[in-house]
Amino acid sequence: MEPVRVGLLGLGTVGGGTFNVLTRNAAEISRRAGRGIEITRAAARDYDPAGLPGIEKISVSDDAFSVVKDPDIDIVVELIGGYSPAKELVLEAIANGKHVVTANKALIALHGNEIFAAARDQGVMVAFEAAVGGGIPIIKAVREGLAANQVEWMAGIINGTGNFILTEMRDKGRNFDDVLQEAQALGYAEADPTFNVEGIDAAHKLTILASLAFGIPLQFDKTFTEGISKITAEDVHYAGDLGYRIKHLGFTRRTAEGVEMRVHPTLIPERRLLANVDGVMNAVLVQGDAVGPTLYYGAGAGAEPTASAVVADIVDVTRVMTADPGNRVPHLAFQPDALTDEPILPMAAIETAYYLRLCAEDRPGVLANVTRILGDKGISIEAILQKEADDAQVPVIILTHVVQEGRMNEAIAAIETLDAINGAVTRIRVEHLNA
Repeated sequence: MEPVRVGLLGLGTVGGGTFNVLTRNAAEISRRAGRGIEITRAAARDYDPAGLPGIEKISVSDDAFSVVKDPDIDIVVELIGGYSPAKELVLEAIANGKHVVTANKALIALHGNEIFAAARDQGVMVAFEAAVGGGIPIIKAVREGLAANQVEWMAGIINGTGNFILTEMRDKGRNFDDVLQEAQALGYAEADPTFNVEGIDAAHKLTILASLAFGIPLQFDKTFTEGISKITAEDVHYAGDLGYRIKHLGFTRRTAEGVEMRVHPTLIPERRLLANVDGVMNAVLVQGDAVGPTLYYGAGAGAEPTASAVVADIVDVTRVMTADPGNRVPHLAFQPDALTDEPILPMAAIETAYYLRLCAEDRPGVLANVTRILGDKGISIEAILQKEADDAQVPVIILTHVVQEGRMNEAIAAIETLDAINGAVTRIRVEHLNA
């Protein structure tokens, strides 16, 4: 049988890793796929041939569109990233009847509905395992391994950069800006770290996971996103005093009212497995009605961990290239005509517990006024920590029980109007992840 011919777009970190893994493990991959898989063309504007042994044997150009239009290419692997020209290249590949493998979470989260519809019309596949969790096979697990379950909720640490920063802040008492600079020096964060530290990268990934879990269209614009740049070393320390750790969590849950999709800093009890995922590692906890809780842990980025997922997708596509398109695994786990338009809940409607930190003047009656406001809004308190006064200013930390966010918004607004409260109230949501 003729080998499957692959056109590789991008020879950067992930593209280079994919080339090396596919070349190094060619014999083993062929045994698994049932036929040979060969990269015959690649497109890259800049690459280091010294790190790609064997690259001289294939055609490499800077014209990616010539690769996707090449009639001899069976599978196009898009590892350029970003929105454009990645979208145009993928749609062109599909229009030319080629299967597509991509690691591009931004592309899938924003344009996946359009891309999958085009692929169905052409009878081709789009595989995107590497778009979430790097080398962790979380998409295959949710889409196939948990197909018998109603997924109740998913919680994930799905950005390694943010997790590295929060881990360093906790373990070494460092401040955010200091650790961010180190993350950039180590290559964990880009020169512009906005996508990582402000939660946009994680929101792309959560959007995909929510669609897979609940059979809803991809809706990135409805995913609530809050970053970690305002987290202080004091917040990390106080959370530890209360038995919690702060993680930048992606969380999605189906309720009777609709689906929650949110990314934000979150206090998690320190005994939970997710609270102990440190450094640049990723993990996703999935609660299914039949299987219960399952945890998926591993490297969320890096050349060869991500290449592992990319090559696995190439193998999957190779195995079913000749199958009837109607009998293939659906892109978003559910059959296209079975996707439902369940409402996505606004943040004001979600319910969770809260950590509040406020700076109060050291005089009688202040704390009583704060607790009165919380009580008037129906917010019950789990714990209060009052630290030593500093220049007549007292840090006060309050843990609440579960309450609707809209009521908490009203309470915080009222607390901030008190004369004895200085500055804004810091609010971090709390999830106990009882599974």
